Amino acid sequence: MKQPLVKPLDRNANQEAADTAAFYEETLGFTPNSLFTMMHRPAIATAFKALNTAGWENHGRVTSPLKRLIGYLTSKVAGCMYCQAHTIRAAARYGSEQDKLDHIWEYSTYPAFSEAERAAFDLAVAASSIPNAVDDAISENMRKHWNEGEIVEIMGVIALFGYLNRWNDSMGTQLEEPAAEDGEKYLSAPTGWSRGKHQYA
Repeated sequence: MKQPLVKPLDRNANQEAADTAAFYEETLGFTPNSLFTMMHRPAIATAFKALNTAGWENHGRVTSPLKRLIGYLTSKVAGCMYCQAHTIRAAARYGSEQDKLDHIWEYSTYPAFSEAERAAFDLAVAASSIPNAVDDAISENMRKHWNEGEIVEIMGVIALFGYLNRWNDSMGTQLEEPAAEDGEKYLSAPTGWSRGKHQYA
């Protein structure tokens, strides 16, 4: 794309934009440009903030690093380079082991991953595919390793990134430099990741 579909609102355009910027600084170390495109209609940004907050709440075994890796695989299947860079950066910031960051694309066989994690990752891949590929085998394996509340948490992350993948790939959201650096660090060699449409001169 020659330019984003919609240019982000300036973070100092109004108090609501400034408050939104401050809220999201903690997660990634910067506020994503995607939030500033949503801010053209503040109700959308506010609704997303509520969904985002609920999706990242921790209730036990579905940890912050695991949720970010689920978000990464969801984004990988969808092909959104922007969200892949964001989720791998967030996984690192929230304590994912280096071994897992280095081998997430090999989760089905790499020994660092548990069977419960593999079940969650299989669900993320299947649920993010078009057409949807969740079947009885994936469902049964999820129920074997996770309770109903945990499955809802996991699906909440998958669905959250279904929204973000569509938003950012369609908007052509410009990728921020810190996220681009982590995309290069963790993803470019093993997966062929690049900024794709998310960079502009």
